[in-house]
Amino acid sequence: MNDALLIWSYLSEGPLLWLTATLVAYVIGDAAFRAADRQSWANPVLIAVIVLALLLWLTGTDYMTYFEGAQFVHFMLGPATVALAMPLYDNLPRVKKAAWPMLAGLLAGSGVAVLSALAIAKAFGIEGAALASLAPKSTTAPVAIGIAERIGGQPTLTAALVLVTGIFGAIIVTPLLNMLRIRDWRARGFSVGVAAHGIGTARAFQVNETAGAFSGIGMGLNAVLTAIIAPLALRLFGG
Repeated sequence: MNDALLIWSYLSEGPLLWLTATLVAYVIGDAAFRAADRQSWANPVLIAVIVLALLLWLTGTDYMTYFEGAQFVHFMLGPATVALAMPLYDNLPRVKKAAWPMLAGLLAGSGVAVLSALAIAKAFGIEGAALASLAPKSTTAPVAIGIAERIGGQPTLTAALVLVTGIFGAIIVTPLLNMLRIRDWRARGFSVGVAAHGIGTARAFQVNETAGAFSGIGMGLNAVLTAIIAPLALRLFGG
């Protein structure tokens, strides 16, 4: 038993252990998602988060130790965000045709996401860094963390809020848009990209390629607009 504990103590300090654990957790989540016939409630990211949380809890591993090993995944979020320029370029003629509706949707979606979060939090008495952390929750993680740092928020709290927002959006998007009888894949994709960033975009690609492309466009444009809106909105709410 002592030998096993020593081996675990040695392995837990190595970066490859937690990177491997992250990848394995996602493989488990993806397998469960496929087994559930790709139903939105069986979101692979949600399942991976639960698996990793249980593993960290059972092994008594703190978050910083885990992050030291898994930070390569975090690093790759930056290049992945930049790569969102590709669907915008590939669909440029279609974007030009729908430019005004997309602009209206972008302004509405981004504005509501920031202002509603701050208004609700303010009503519950949330102030300071916690309030600032809420403002960029609907944009992609690398951008949201950068915004949070700039406006006095807590990057780790913002990252958690971004994750929750994305997972929730990915779970409800298909049944909600079906209920609203929205059939245009461009509108469906763009709306989920604005509201639920990368996790929502992954879900959009699973449903339809056009929806995924426009979701990526919405995600990228929302990241730019949120960087402008969030600081201004926070000042409005006295943050």
